[in-house]
Amino acid sequence: MNRFVVISGCSGGGKSTLLAELRRRGHAVVEEPGRRIVREERAGDGAALPWIDPAAFARRAVAMALEDRANAPANGWVFFDRGLIDAAAALEHATGEAALERLGRAHRYHRWVFLTPPWPEIYVNDPERPHGFEAAVAEYERLVAGYTALDYALVILPKAAVSARADFVLEALGAE
Repeated sequence: MNRFVVISGCSGGGKSTLLAELRRRGHAVVEEPGRRIVREERAGDGAALPWIDPAAFARRAVAMALEDRANAPANGWVFFDRGLIDAAAALEHATGEAALERLGRAHRYHRWVFLTPPWPEIYVNDPERPHGFEAAVAEYERLVAGYTALDYALVILPKAAVSARADFVLEALGAE
């Protein structure tokens, strides 16, 4: 059983909040590569921001996701806020390069991928997420297709309070 678990899905769907709760409960959590890259780019020249150069951004996200996997804790569940598959899907979308199949098959995560569905009632923009809800839904649909093509079992998280979502994830993994 692979102990690397991806929490992916729609931007603004509550992934980061859920991961903060899992961290609070003592689990290892790896922050989303995209948010780290946006912060770094805004502090620098901003050349690889996703709304300026999506391909450069996606390439950085792939490299960071591979590094995150290599540096993940050796024991216990490790929860990834997005990860390599999301980055490869973004690279493929930006460039047409067949990154998803190549990277996705070589670097597997737990067979269950937990997805936050589109949830317009909680969607908000922030400095690291300036795109609109429609773009978030389009990305979600690409991720569903990508994870499905790589034979992951998609588990759609309930639209519920963060504590209930964390319970849901941990109970599902404990039932394995």
